[in-house]
Amino acid sequence: MRQRSRLVVASHNRAKAAEIQRILFGEGLEFEVVSLADFPEVTLPAETGRTFAENALLKAAHAAEATRLPAVADDSGLEVDALNGEPGIRSARYVGEDATDQDRCEKVLTLLRDTPDDRRTARFRCAAACAEPSGVTLLAEGTCEGRIAHEPRGFGGFGYDPIFVPEGESRTMAQLTPEEKHAISHRGRAFRELARLLRERVAQENG
Repeated sequence: MRQRSRLVVASHNRAKAAEIQRILFGEGLEFEVVSLADFPEVTLPAETGRTFAENALLKAAHAAEATRLPAVADDSGLEVDALNGEPGIRSARYVGEDATDQDRCEKVLTLLRDTPDDRRTARFRCAAACAEPSGVTLLAEGTCEGRIAHEPRGFGGFGYDPIFVPEGESRTMAQLTPEEKHAISHRGRAFRELARLLRERVAQENG
């Protein structure tokens, strides 16, 4: 893998590809990052893994095989201790396929309605993977510890951000600036670690 290789993000979301490119650039990696929007014939496989890591590797390997380019993918979600780790890998499908972010947040808040503050601990978890057409894979993970608020606050971010208060903060993730969120988020941590592994991989191949 060369420093200026093309890298495809296993998502049709161009904004997500741009976000990942910013993270990699920030870590000194100047890959040309594209999304599957440039490969409309490629569809992603069902997320049948039992863990975030399995799902991330599944998507990355599928995209690398289909495009013949190195591919990166991530899978992430919310784990609430009082709900025995739910919604976990079902975070996006917790209330059904057509549910909104608001629906999912409301379900968690309803389930925790009578749960005191000291038992509302939770974390965001993310696995980020890179797969090459040759079959070589890299995997990194990141977490962000925190707790579940009693009501949604803020309009930034997406998903469960309005009800998640990061450790050491009084604001929810949705009330943080993008820069503040990126510095502590599970996804930011996972992709910064993946960038470190990619740097090592580039150095080995160029060495």
